[in-house]
Amino acid sequence: MTDQPDTLFQTPWQGVGDFRFDERVAQVFPDMIRRSVPGYGHVIGLTGLIAKRYAQPNTALYDLGCSLGATTLSMASQVTEAGCHIVAVDNSEAMLQKARELATDRVMDPIPITWQHADICALTLVPCSVVTLNFTLQFIDPSHRLDLLSRIYDALTPGGVLILAEKVTVAEPAQEHLNTLHLDFKRANGYSELEIAGKRQAIEQVLIPESPDTHHTRLQQAGFNTAFEFFHCLNFTAWMAVK
Repeated sequence: MTDQPDTLFQTPWQGVGDFRFDERVAQVFPDMIRRSVPGYGHVIGLTGLIAKRYAQPNTALYDLGCSLGATTLSMASQVTEAGCHIVAVDNSEAMLQKARELATDRVMDPIPITWQHADICALTLVPCSVVTLNFTLQFIDPSHRLDLLSRIYDALTPGGVLILAEKVTVAEPAQEHLNTLHLDFKRANGYSELEIAGKRQAIEQVLIPESPDTHHTRLQQAGFNTAFEFFHCLNFTAWMAVK
């Protein structure tokens, strides 16, 4: 299945500040995220390797906010522990439908995958050894983030791992430099000034980034005593938190 190019913001976005992961976004999402998030492919690939290392037999592996299932498929291609199954969860039915289609086009080991349409903040988690939140927490109301991480910690088996990737903010003047470089990254990937401005206006009220210190403190508050960064590219960071 061929990815469609992201042309959503070549004309003024309808519904500024009201970005939704709807059918329009689902059709172009692979191209959008590749051209917008530096290091995205590396994070997805490393997530599969981490899942292979930390997956425990007869447990669930969660991909929370799975979008089109890139993390899900990365884990499915790597994990070989007996009795494991992946639960891929998203609150967008359009994204899940596209994810199911993409999964059927891929050749992989037959690890079971359940695609679940649900709000991850209201999801009941079964015992699990791997949980991923790749570029998902940033779209959740900050007042709900600690509760979600705490429930993940409680559901993880001893030795289980949470993988968390996020856009982050840092102190000035570093933030200004990183913002400029991120814009240069988008320009280098073919986005026009109109497209860059349109996407920023559409998403700035729904994507709320935080500082690395805020993330690390929250992980500790949720119960994770071992949490550390394993990837960093411009203003995007990924952590592992081990129970």
